[in-house]
Amino acid sequence: MSTPGRIRLCEYRAEWLDELILMWRASFEGGVGVVDPHPIDEQQNYFLSQVLPHNSVRVAFVGQELVGFVAASKESISQLYVRVGFQRNGIGTELLEWAKSQSAGTLWLYAFARNHGACSFYERMGFVQIAKGFEPMWQLEDVKYQWPAPTKTAT
Repeated sequence: MSTPGRIRLCEYRAEWLDELILMWRASFEGGVGVVDPHPIDEQQNYFLSQVLPHNSVRVAFVGQELVGFVAASKESISQLYVRVGFQRNGIGTELLEWAKSQSAGTLWLYAFARNHGACSFYERMGFVQIAKGFEPMWQLEDVKYQWPAPTKTAT
């Protein structure tokens, strides 16, 4: 699906919670290839109690449709999701550029290794893998990325 019109970023507002959670879940499931077993109200509570208090959240719209969001602090990106069918239209790039612009000059994030679209996107945007690990709740391998690439010190 193409995105006719301009991408507009807005600071998160509580009235968008339900739509944001449904979009987030569908995007996560599509990208990672797993069904999220958590009830919607549990994901809403997680967003309100863990994501929102520790991050600035920007929501992307095309027209009146919520098409993505990013939750980022000055050091890291906690969440970045684009609505299924709207990827590869500049939405993720806009969200990521906003996160970079409000950062302290460097950012780190985690992505699931099996989410090849997300990993490729972050690498195209200048992030480099700095560690590989395992996320115990989801039982999936993950990758830690950093932007910009760490500088090598002379020995």
